[in-house]
Amino acid sequence: MNNCAARLRLEKGDITFEKTDAVVNAANCRLAGGGGVDGAIHRAAGPALAAECAAIIKRIGRLETGKAVITAAGGMKSRFVIHTPGPVWKGGGAGEETLLRSCYRESLALALSSGLKTLAFPSISTGVYGYPTELAAPAALDEVLRFLNKNAGIELVRFVLYDEDTFMTYEKALKANVNTIA
Repeated sequence: MNNCAARLRLEKGDITFEKTDAVVNAANCRLAGGGGVDGAIHRAAGPALAAECAAIIKRIGRLETGKAVITAAGGMKSRFVIHTPGPVWKGGGAGEETLLRSCYRESLALALSSGLKTLAFPSISTGVYGYPTELAAPAALDEVLRFLNKNAGIELVRFVLYDEDTFMTYEKALKANVNTIA
């Protein structure tokens, strides 16, 4: 196993309980909270997160798909939340994979530039945005492993996956990816 793969872990669980420096939120472009991971993070963090997100949106208008911003984590155990809107699945021909990879890369770059050492990701876009997990997992893992391989500073990336099927899909994709990445 290469060094970057040694810094990546998969676990089944609830991302809102993570004690990492930051958790990544599969946000919407308005940072308004919603369903799935986004709603769970907003509920766990409390009203301070909503206020900080509203201030960001007032300043920038909306957060583009594939970009990332950072806020405090409110009442969560993590210190920060990195928000990144994932792509809505439209069949695969609308640049979805490029945008999904950008979510992971931009989140990691923001964590690194903020001096964060540990990060927890959900499976971005595979819930209400409809991205097939069997396609999202290899792209997500490949992008994270490539970033870790090229950049020092982040000590641990955890994918915190909510259900058994998603966990198993990521586990299969990780085993395949570790054998192919330099």
